[in-house]
Amino acid sequence: MLTVGVDLAAEAARTAVAWVEWGVGHARLTRVAVGADDDLVVQAVLGAAKTGLDCPLGWPDRFVDFVSAHRAGHVRVPEGLAGRAWRRDLALRVTDQVVHEQTGLTPLSVSADRIGHATMRCAGLLAALARHGRAVDRRGGGAVVEVYPAAALKGWGLPHRGYKRAANLAALGRLVDRLLEAAPWLDPGGDERVVRASDDTADAVVCALVARAAALGLVTAPAEEQAGVAATEGWIALPTAPLDRLVTAG
Repeated sequence: MLTVGVDLAAEAARTAVAWVEWGVGHARLTRVAVGADDDLVVQAVLGAAKTGLDCPLGWPDRFVDFVSAHRAGHVRVPEGLAGRAWRRDLALRVTDQVVHEQTGLTPLSVSADRIGHATMRCAGLLAALARHGRAVDRRGGGAVVEVYPAAALKGWGLPHRGYKRAANLAALGRLVDRLLEAAPWLDPGGDERVVRASDDTADAVVCALVARAAALGLVTAPAEEQAGVAATEGWIALPTAPLDRLVTAG
């Protein structure tokens, strides 16, 4: 099985892709790419059994309704609510709130933070995949599953903070050390140096690992009452099993 991880940024320069090939009892990082444009991302997804994508797959339904109401001049603040209390469902998707409840981490707000720029790009990529016959199930059941690397790392007991940006290369190196210790079956091949030098690439590798977990059914899925909203807003898949299950399950 081939899984792909994509750390998607608004522009190609900060977008990284990782390819992981899975065998019996082992896995190998076969390729990484930094500076991935739209064509490369689409082709990577099309060539994989499952892709983990680090980017929101949609906006909060209530935010979409709010913007439409504002355009028409019909915004109403719910009675008894004020400030952040009523803005919470506009800023955070259902899956963001579930992730916070389960992990203590809060994903960036797609409607109120700069990650919205990446999601605009993502929307175009999802449309391109649909044109290629690979329509995406935003709940994670199809070719693509949404990933939040920090939450996945925390769930696996690995460092999940403080490794971003060039000033924190030492922390990134420690994260890679811990990951390879926890997953001795993962062969980084000739790309280990790149992973240690780029937090974008490291996140892409984590996304490829979560994609494997999703393919094996070892991630969280929306409950029945959450499935409808997850189909439009997206759903962050959290690993539900230790790393070793990725090479011993299935």
